Amino acid sequence: MEIGLRDLREALARFPLALYFAWSDTKARYKRSVLGPFWLVLNTTIGVVGLGFVWSTLLKANKAEFIPSLTIGLVVWQMLSGCLSEAPAIFYRQVSQIKDINLPSFFISLQVVLRQLINVAHNFVVVVVIFIIFPGHVSTTAFLAIPGLIIVILNLLWVTQLLGLIGARYRDLEPLVVAFLPILFFVSPVIYSAKQLGDLEPFLLFNPLAYWVGLIRDPIMGVTPAPSAYLYALVITVAGWLLTLRTTSRKRHRLPYWI
Repeated sequence: MEIGLRDLREALARFPLALYFAWSDTKARYKRSVLGPFWLVLNTTIGVVGLGFVWSTLLKANKAEFIPSLTIGLVVWQMLSGCLSEAPAIFYRQVSQIKDINLPSFFISLQVVLRQLINVAHNFVVVVVIFIIFPGHVSTTAFLAIPGLIIVILNLLWVTQLLGLIGARYRDLEPLVVAFLPILFFVSPVIYSAKQLGDLEPFLLFNPLAYWVGLIRDPIMGVTPAPSAYLYALVITVAGWLLTLRTTSRKRHRLPYWI
């Protein structure tokens, strides 16, 4: 794993450059548009308004409870799904960086995660507005979302790196992940909360995305996550990083040939 750790350290040493590239990519996507990156905010607002009123009616839920929960769930899901959908193709779509510049492989994965965090920062405007309209859940418990977000970021980095390495070797991974994302959306507590599943709630144990959403959303909604949620998430984090560092050490040198 020494090679993988060295690759990671070299990428983190270039953090300011990775952040600059991530911000530049975000601006480039909205070049010549009036709102620029704030189209992200508009898209999220439309999703919250549309899904909020439709699903709160279908589920007969209290809008003051449902819409803030949905808003946070959608913002977190966009971050998760953004990394998952991009990850399998990150290396062969950055072929020039890999072949022409001596950069660590984790540097490219770090760019993807940072770009999604920039999107979250934009979308947080929607969260603030929703909580101004429905202020009933604001409490100091919300600060627990910070360690939850850190855990999620750590997981997204190893997931992006691992899927990127596998996707560079097997190009079928990208359409496979994209095909499964809608299913993951509905089996993850984004629109609904875990407690609404009743007897089916234990099945979420097999869905890491459910814990990642909960570690961020629950504290903001005034609910302290269970210690078991943190323990389970940390176990996944450690296991995922061990696997990813080992895979990076063994396969990193093959990237130029795969892409």
